[in-house]
Amino acid sequence: MTHTFDALIALEVPTDGAQSTPDAGPEGPRTVTARTHPAWANMVGPYGGATAAQALAGITADPRAQGRPAALTLNFAAPVEEGTMDIVVDPVRTNRSNQHWTVRIDQESGTVLTGTALLARGRETFTDTELSVPQVPAPADVDITPYQMALPWMENYVFRIVSGVPTAASESSETLMWVSQTQPRPWDHVSLAAACDVFFPRIFARTGTPSPAGTVSYTVYFHTAPEALAAQGEHLLCRAAASRFHEGHFDQIGHVWGEDGELLATTTQLVYFKGV
Repeated sequence: MTHTFDALIALEVPTDGAQSTPDAGPEGPRTVTARTHPAWANMVGPYGGATAAQALAGITADPRAQGRPAALTLNFAAPVEEGTMDIVVDPVRTNRSNQHWTVRIDQESGTVLTGTALLARGRETFTDTELSVPQVPAPADVDITPYQMALPWMENYVFRIVSGVPTAASESSETLMWVSQTQPRPWDHVSLAAACDVFFPRIFARTGTPSPAGTVSYTVYFHTAPEALAAQGEHLLCRAAASRFHEGHFDQIGHVWGEDGELLATTTQLVYFKGV
């Protein structure tokens, strides 16, 4: 049985244009198609992390891709509609140690997402992690948090919130939680890109009240190699907080660690909100 995440990131190569061929030149746009998946639906359109995963999959599946994902930045220009999408990827520059990509998602209504990605080749250098992993109980010692909102995408994950449950107003927007996949699957950069969006909007944590909100800009910095990521345990330790709420927008800064305490990713968002 196909994992729902693998069904989500399944891509097809159109045969109706030269720029869609996978053996195009070393630079130039290539188009693949994907579809939204009902298991990854949100209140309006798909879960943003699902769309981020599809965009990154369009790059990493390209035969011209060199290196591992190091950075991904996506700007959501319009709501993604149910159905098919064209993912247009282009390796605009390939250097010895990294490769720069642009990505765009088009639907019948027009362009709904633009972005960039950086792939990098790992090399032996000075290594250190300055950010300390939070000291929290083990996943097995934290109760599963029931869903506060019946959204299909949430059923793909199991949440164990340590602190920052969005049910009452708080002076802090920070949330700390363990997250795992409902259907176990080895972690990779594409699934990590999706998981970096699991945080509910920070405005919920401050006010204790759900309100309309949506990600406008989304960035993930990946700090680990594919082999180390695949060897991670089932659970991710996720922490996020906002710096400022102002004029209908707030930022979100998040960090994701593995069960062994390795920092796997840093993620930032700019989110719009209304009704508060």
